[in-house]
Parts: sequence; C-alpha cells; structure tokens
Amino acid sequence: MSTLEIRDLRVSIDAKEILNGIDLTVKAGEVHAIMGPNGSGKSTLSLTIMGHPRYTVLGGSVLLDGEDLLSIPVDQRARRGMFLAFQYPAAIPGVSVASFLRTAINARRVKESGEKNDLPIPQFRALLKEKMKLLEVDDSFLTRSVNDGFSGGEKKRLEMLQMHMFQPTFAVLDETDSGLDIDALKVVAEGIEALHKESAKTGILLITHYERILKYVRPDYVHVLVDGRIVRTGGSELAAELESKGYEFVREELYAGQR
Repeated sequence: MSTLEIRDLRVSIDAKEILNGIDLTVKAGEVHAIMGPNGSGKSTLSLTIMGHPRYTVLGGSVLLDGEDLLSIPVDQRARRGMFLAFQYPAAIPGVSVASFLRTAINARRVKESGEKNDLPIPQFRALLKEKMKLLEVDDSFLTRSVNDGFSGGEKKRLEMLQMHMFQPTFAVLDETDSGLDIDALKVVAEGIEALHKESAKTGILLITHYERILKYVRPDYVHVLVDGRIVRTGGSELAAELESKGYEFVREELYAGQR
C-alpha cells in the first residue's frame, strides 16, 4: 500500500513564504480533505506537490513510498502515479479530448528506459467507453477541443474523466468544486466517490473551501489549513463546525493570548 508523506514543507512564491511547515500523511485508499480560508496556502500545497515552477521549496520533503518527489521533474511525478485536478483547467484549442487522453496515457506508460509501452487502441477505446458511461459523459466530448468553450461543469467533468482514465496512485484535487452549481457539484462528487469505491488503492487529497462537497464525499480526515500551517485535524464533524462558525474562530483559538 502506497503512502504520500509531506514533511515540514515550507514554500514561498515571489519571495513571500506561504507554507510554514506542512506535515501530512495520506495512505492509499484514504480521503483527506484540506479546508481553509482564502490565502491560507491550499492551492500552493497542491501545485508544489506537482512541481509548478513558480513555487520555491524552502525546506521539507514530499515522499511517495520513500522517494522525494521534489527531486524529480513533473512528468516523472505523473509516471509515479500522481494526478492533479486543477481549480481552473486550461483550454487547449485544436487538441481533441480523445487525442489528449490517449497521448497522456501513453506518455505515462513510457518505461524507465525510455521504451514506449503504448496502450493498444482497442483497449484504450474500451476503457474510455467504460469510464464515459460511468461518469455520464456524452460522446460529443471526444471530438471537442480540450476545455475550449466548455462550461465550468464540463471542465470539471473532464477532470474526473482524466482521473478515472489515468487511475492514479494519489489524486490531488485543487478546489475542484469551485464555481459549480449543485448539479455539476454532484457529478464531480460522484466521480470522486466512484474512483474511491472502484480503486481502494487510490489516495485522495481533496482541497476545498466549503463543506458542501463533503456532504457527498465522506472524508476519512479533515485538516484545517490556516496561515500556511495545518492547525486542526478531525473527522467530517470538523467540516460541519467550520461551516457553522467560519474560519475566524480557528484563528481566534490559534492566536489566543498572542495578540
């Protein structure tokens, strides 16, 4: 069973320190929700894990089964089984969804020696058909350019399709519920739950600002991120407490007697 360990992670952007020592362990099959106010460092954490070049790691490590992901390039992190669903997925005009998915899958399957290990086209088509049916994705998606002209809900539905096609070891979902109406939210939540039930080997780090998605995706742990640190950890009841009291009460408890 795989383990993702984040140890004393400190990260800055534009010379400003955002993460001030993150410690977190996610095991295969677990769902961890990261909640926190705007500017607390949630997206910084997700993008640092995957290697976004704007973020500077000041210290700490991100270990996947003992290997420090911070020491290898982004494509190698993906080949190791890491996946990131973006808060704001980018459009790629001129590249069809079908072509994008097949190219990405084959790129992830390249052997350490550099030898190709392409998924045969009949197997790819069968897998794609299975996942599209599971996620209720319309066939018209396949010929459309990636996210070009897509609604917010369609973009997030495509993120879920990618996640199911890639079958990652660990999936980091960066505010995937952001900007969705209730119907689109349910689609995303059902996609997460389907992967969790289908593959007990996939660990999920679900980063969110609101409790609403956690009404559909039940986390094993909820962590509260404030000012670049995880300050509280609990179960789903913690998310409900945050919804009713807001994040300010966490800050008040955290800095009691220090101001």
